[in-house]
Amino acid sequence: MLGHPSFAFLLCSRVLANMGFNMLGVAVGWQLYALTGSALDLGLVGLAQFVPMVLLTLIVGQVADRYDRRLIAALCQLTEAAAAATLMMGTLGGWHSNTSILGFVSLVGAARAFESPATTALVSDVVPRPRIARAMAWLVSANQTAQIVGPALGGFLYALGADAAYRSASALFALASLCAVVVRSRHAARATEPLTMESVFSGVAFIRSRRVLLGTMSLDLFAILLGGATALLPIYARDILGTGPRGLGVLRSAPAVGALATSIFLARQPLRRRIGPTLFRAVMVFGAATVAFGVSKNFALSLAALCVLGASDVVSVVIRASLVQIRTPDRMRGRVSAIHLLFTGTSNQLGAFESGLAAALFGTVPAVLLGGLGTIAVAALWMLLFPELRRIRHFEE
Repeated sequence: MLGHPSFAFLLCSRVLANMGFNMLGVAVGWQLYALTGSALDLGLVGLAQFVPMVLLTLIVGQVADRYDRRLIAALCQLTEAAAAATLMMGTLGGWHSNTSILGFVSLVGAARAFESPATTALVSDVVPRPRIARAMAWLVSANQTAQIVGPALGGFLYALGADAAYRSASALFALASLCAVVVRSRHAARATEPLTMESVFSGVAFIRSRRVLLGTMSLDLFAILLGGATALLPIYARDILGTGPRGLGVLRSAPAVGALATSIFLARQPLRRRIGPTLFRAVMVFGAATVAFGVSKNFALSLAALCVLGASDVVSVVIRASLVQIRTPDRMRGRVSAIHLLFTGTSNQLGAFESGLAAALFGTVPAVLLGGLGTIAVAALWMLLFPELRRIRHFEE
C-alpha cells in the first residue's frame, strides 16, 4: 500500500492535518481551562466543532460527490492553517477570550466538515476495491500516529508558549494541503443528477435502507457519545493526577498508542471473519477501559486504561469505515461518508460536550464512570436491535 504514490501522499496529508488538529486541541484545551477554569467550557469546545458539522452535513456530501475531492481537502486545510495562525496572533496580542477561541474552533470545525468526507471518499479513488479494508487500516494507523505525536508535541510546545503550538499547527496544515494537491486519482463517477431535495437527502435514504450501515453508525453515535472521557483530560491532568501540560500531552497521546499498535496489526492481518461479533466486543472493551480510567488516580494505570481504550476503538473504526467504503457505490460515497462522519463527529464532539456538562453537574469521576457503563449497555442493546449486524461474518456479505 505504501508503495502506491497517490496513496502515500494521501496518507501524508492525513497525518499532517490530524497532527496539526491534535496539537491545536491540546493548546486550545489548556489555554481555555487556564482562562476560565470551567469544565463546561471544555465541553463547549466539542460543541463548537459539532454544530458546523451538523449544519453542513448534507451540503458537504454533495460537494464531495460533485467536485474534485483533492482540491476540497487542500482548501479546507489552508483554512485550518489560517485559523491556527489567527489563534497564534490573538495569543501574542493578548486579546483572546473564551468567545474568540470558541469562534475559531468553530471555523476549524466547519473546514473539517468539508475536508473529512472528501478525504475519506478519496480512498476509493486511489485504491482498488479488494484492498480497501487494508487501506482503511493504514489510514487509521496514520491518524493514530498523528494522535500520538500531535498531542505530545503540542504539550511540549505549549510549555514554551501557546503561540509556539499554534504556529506549528498552522505550518502542518499548510504542508497537508500541499500533499493533498499532488494526489493523483483515477477518474471516478461523479453525481450528475439535478440538485433536488431528493438528491440532497439521498445519502440518508441509502443508509436507512441498509440496516448494517445504520446499525454500525448508530452504535458508534450512542456508545462513544457516552464514553467521551478524553474531553476531561485537562481536569485529570491538573486536578486528579497532578501533571502539567506535558502530562496532558502524554495522556492525550495514550489512546493513540494502543490504537496505532492495533491498526498496524490490522493493516498486516486484516479482519476477515466474525466481523459483527468483533465489533460488539470492541465497543464493550472500550466501555470497560473508560470505567477503569475514570476511577484511577495512578498516572501509569490511567495511561494503560487509555491505551486499551484506543486499541478497542480502532477495531470499531476499521470495521465501520471498511463497511461504508465497500458497501456504498462511488457516486454516493461522498454523501454517505459525510453522514458517517456526522455520526462519528457527533459521538466525539457532542460526547465531549456531554462529558463536560455531566462533570459540571455530577463531578468529573462520576461522569466518566457513568459514561463507560452506558457504553457497555448500549452495545448490549444494539446486539438485540440489530441482529443482522451481529451475524456479519465477512465484509463482502
